[in-house]
Amino acid sequence: MHDDRIPAGLDLFAAIEALKAERNAVVLAHYYQEGDIQDVADFVGDSLGLSRKAAETDCEVIVFAGVHFMAEVAKIVNPDKTVVLPDLNAGCSLADSTPTGAFKAFLDERPDHKVVSYINCTAEVKALSDVICTSSNAVDVVNLFPPDQPLIFAPDRNLGRYVMEQTGRDMVLWNGSCQVHEVFSEKKLMQLRMRHPDAVVVAHPECEPHILRHAEHIGSTTSLLNYVRTSPLKTFIVLTEAGILHQMKKAAPDKELIAAPPEGNCACNECPHMRLNTLEKLYLALRDLTPVIEVPDAVREAALRPLTRMLALDLGAA
Repeated sequence: MHDDRIPAGLDLFAAIEALKAERNAVVLAHYYQEGDIQDVADFVGDSLGLSRKAAETDCEVIVFAGVHFMAEVAKIVNPDKTVVLPDLNAGCSLADSTPTGAFKAFLDERPDHKVVSYINCTAEVKALSDVICTSSNAVDVVNLFPPDQPLIFAPDRNLGRYVMEQTGRDMVLWNGSCQVHEVFSEKKLMQLRMRHPDAVVVAHPECEPHILRHAEHIGSTTSLLNYVRTSPLKTFIVLTEAGILHQMKKAAPDKELIAAPPEGNCACNECPHMRLNTLEKLYLALRDLTPVIEVPDAVREAALRPLTRMLALDLGAA
């Protein structure tokens, strides 16, 4: 259905490029966005790479084609810039699984613990944390703490379990999860492997342990992309949000890429929040400079500290 706010027949790609120049704007897009959005973005990346680009940009306007917590990060590190999100309802099931009040009560019961929070959380949860991590650098961040320092890892329990296995240390895990990475079917994965015996399984560490045990390579979205691009092998079963396949196909056009199926007969391997953003909404966000992301000063200042610690570490692949 045509959006009446947009002139009929408008070339959105050309219009977006013109508005970027007019607004002195940069478009940052996550790998899980639809292909058209990735193609008009100035930078496409994972949470770590996008955080760095947001911190480095000289542009006056940041259009964040991702979800709400990602746009919040851009505003936290750029309080004087205008940050817009194409659809304000583009949230995150993982961030939603960590209500601020309940999380603070959880921390108050463990006052001797340091808090490592995965970047997929709200600004308020970041403000309660000691350091932020991404799936690219979570293992390295946790290893920075002395072995005898008790740690809380939030909000993703699956990433936390994976980090515990990699580091050999115990942590208290907040019981959060991502709805996309929880839906992959082990039975269907096994059936895929039988049909494609030469395929390599690559998976994001937010997947559940019974899925990760079948993966030959586990890593962040950037890590998965680089592995597929550089591997001499030709067929890959990809266990993460299906949007990453757009960049994989561009980077490795000679490879066969198979999106791992969810449990049900649905598009559940696509994040419904990420897919709320569209090229039309991105154009309108650039044109009208709305919806604007705001973070209260006290929350922003508290959240900036653990974010800055992560960005200063320069750990992980961007």
